[in-house]
Amino acid sequence: MRRHLPGWPARLAPHLLFLIPELLIAAGPFVIGALSRPGERPRFRMPDFFYGGQALIEGVMMRGRTTIAMSVRPPSGEILTYSEPLPAALSRGRWMKIPFVRGVFVLYETLVLGTRMLMRSAAIAAEGEDIEIGRGTMLISMVVSIGFAVLIFFVAPLALSGLVHRSGSDLSANLAEGAFRLVIFVAYIGLIGTFGEIRRVFAYHGAEHKAISAHEAQRPLTPDEVDRFSTAHTRCGTTFILIVVVISIVFFGFVPRSGVPLPLLILSRIALIPVIAAVAYELVRFGARHYGNPVVRSVYAPGLWLQSLTTRPPDHSMLEVSIASLQSCLAADAADAAHTTGAAAQPDHA
Repeated sequence: MRRHLPGWPARLAPHLLFLIPELLIAAGPFVIGALSRPGERPRFRMPDFFYGGQALIEGVMMRGRTTIAMSVRPPSGEILTYSEPLPAALSRGRWMKIPFVRGVFVLYETLVLGTRMLMRSAAIAAEGEDIEIGRGTMLISMVVSIGFAVLIFFVAPLALSGLVHRSGSDLSANLAEGAFRLVIFVAYIGLIGTFGEIRRVFAYHGAEHKAISAHEAQRPLTPDEVDRFSTAHTRCGTTFILIVVVISIVFFGFVPRSGVPLPLLILSRIALIPVIAAVAYELVRFGARHYGNPVVRSVYAPGLWLQSLTTRPPDHSMLEVSIASLQSCLAADAADAAHTTGAAAQPDHA
């Protein structure tokens, strides 16, 4: 039974100003495992489907082929798991197969579904019950959070680079803007990682990665086995954001600055965000599919280094939550596959 709870907003409050970057950092619709064991050369295996997830408040969300599952540990200590079907446009929509277009849909999925699941997890973690998230609450939260993210990561670097532009060229100003954005990003994730609530989200981020790695390695989904895997992955949201920061230097470099009013420059940055995100998503997919190449691994290494700031080693209770969420998706996908196979095998009596 769902009802509105008075206590959950207090649990969610520390996350609101950090919501958009936190969702992207802690999201894993971009996960691939680098499989290795002590004393062996790294091995790489492409899974038939990229399961992904997102760290929540005292929980983990996993995205399967057709469903989303969310497992959360409330104060009572047991694990509560909820699942729901993915919107058809995201699970079977033809747009998800079109390069550069699908990246925009993935960004939508991460922000909208991620925000709703984060709010639900806050209620379960605080009160032990699920809630119905109103559209008004969702809209206000996303508008505030997106506005804050745009201000910090796009407006602030642009304004700071204006100091360089006064005595330099458009090129030097654009390079300075990119450098400011990168410094702000690294400082930002280092700062939010000092907050206790977000540190626990980052630990669940590590648990999410470990569970997916174990599944991709075809290992048993037990806490001891899952814990053997790394918390770092190439297709992590942290790597995605880093790629966005880097390629934004290229895209914004084509926008002239001399004589252009600041409001128009700000609008140009905002307008190019979906384009940059779409390109970044394709680059992440490319890196995942070619991660066995030493050159690709070296190019994507900085993203793995940054994950030391956005993941924390999870304890076994966190691994249990992550495993429960992934197993729910796996079970739903297996049932869907069996139903599809059975329907296809039925004779046509018409």
